[in-house]
Amino acid sequence: MAETMAILLFVAICLALMAGYPVAFTLGGVSLLFAGVGVLTGTFEPAFLQALPNRLFGIMNNQTMLAVPLFVFMGVVLEKSRVAEDLLESMARLFGRLRGGLAISVCVVGALLAASTGIVGATVVTMGLLALPTMLNRGYDQSVATGTLAATGTLGQIIPPSIVLVLLGDVMSSAYQQAQLSMGIFSPQTVSVGDLFVGALIPGLMLVGLYILYLVAVAWLQPRKLPALPQDELGPIDWGRLVGALLPPLLLIGAVLGSILAGYATPTEAAALGAVGALVLALVKRKLRLGLLREVAQGTTEISAMIFLILIGASLFSLVFRGFGGERLIEDLFESLPGGVTGAFLLVMLVIFLLGFILDFIEITFVVVPLVAPVLLAMGLDPVWLGVMIALNLQASFLTPPFGFALFYLRGVTPATVATGTIYRGVVPFILIQLLMLAIAWQFPGLITWLPEQVYGR
Repeated sequence: MAETMAILLFVAICLALMAGYPVAFTLGGVSLLFAGVGVLTGTFEPAFLQALPNRLFGIMNNQTMLAVPLFVFMGVVLEKSRVAEDLLESMARLFGRLRGGLAISVCVVGALLAASTGIVGATVVTMGLLALPTMLNRGYDQSVATGTLAATGTLGQIIPPSIVLVLLGDVMSSAYQQAQLSMGIFSPQTVSVGDLFVGALIPGLMLVGLYILYLVAVAWLQPRKLPALPQDELGPIDWGRLVGALLPPLLLIGAVLGSILAGYATPTEAAALGAVGALVLALVKRKLRLGLLREVAQGTTEISAMIFLILIGASLFSLVFRGFGGERLIEDLFESLPGGVTGAFLLVMLVIFLLGFILDFIEITFVVVPLVAPVLLAMGLDPVWLGVMIALNLQASFLTPPFGFALFYLRGVTPATVATGTIYRGVVPFILIQLLMLAIAWQFPGLITWLPEQVYGR
């Protein structure tokens, strides 16, 4: 009876989220409702809820999670400073002479913005407003143009510094400690956000390369879809302006990631460095005004409050789910699967990918990952490899219809002449590329684990 309640709890939360109810209140409210029913039926022990105050206090004192508002602050400042405009114009002049050059420019600029901001919505909206009108006016195929913009915006979820990796770092660390305890191992070793940042670097850059290869192939096989820009419109390349546009974000990226890789700063300290660097960059570009700071503070507060409120609701769900014996149910399911750890891993990847069609990455990170990660880690999977693989999988959730957030963001800035179905068709090749990258990383785990071994000696 208790395990049946655990299944019903999970299904009820998914249905409530699909119905459009607020995530944090759905997680907490439905969990408390089921806990009350469980107490009345004798299937739930109220003592499980006594751990909730400690959980909430732990969230408030979590130094790792402090990086979230700092990285969000950095991203919002860069968005408001119009860094993307200068970058895109300079890159378009550099690559525009080639067929598909504007789309390649979008990929390069999107990757730089991803490493600077880590916020999907900001990147998609900014690039959509700046690049999409030009791409459509110059004869670019609507599906390829919109697909490129939406997919490029999601790079911020895998190229560090990434909010997804910060959240996963905290979740995976808890899961790793839980897995060690279940095996009778008492070790101080944890999974840090820095581990995931370093592990995701090579796959993230490879994904950018695969995007560009796809665009080059389309431009070569179907040149009408990705024409070159007129020579007289581009004019000569202004190398001084190009360097001036590239240098500030590259310096900021180097300061944030370089301080982590060199061991001079933790991800939280590097996030603070990035926030200050973004303010300096806005000051240099003469964009730093009181009105901008007010907008940045409001945007940072809204996003951070949403994330932490969801985390509190997810903590309550986790306690109630475990109180119903849901953790044992998952362990029994994984142990009974054919193929052992490989079968269990593939099932989890499939479930996360399918849930990405209907749920947000934050919901999956806080609801699904804490349930399955401890079991997979106890079966012997490397925690850094598993964390980055989940991040790669979650990235696809931004593109998969009907609830892909990148599709929503892009639809909001796309002309009415571009049908929603066209946007959906445009992202399909990029979803397949993301799945290809996932398969490559599965077959060659060293792509993820090699760099952390070199940097941290894991």
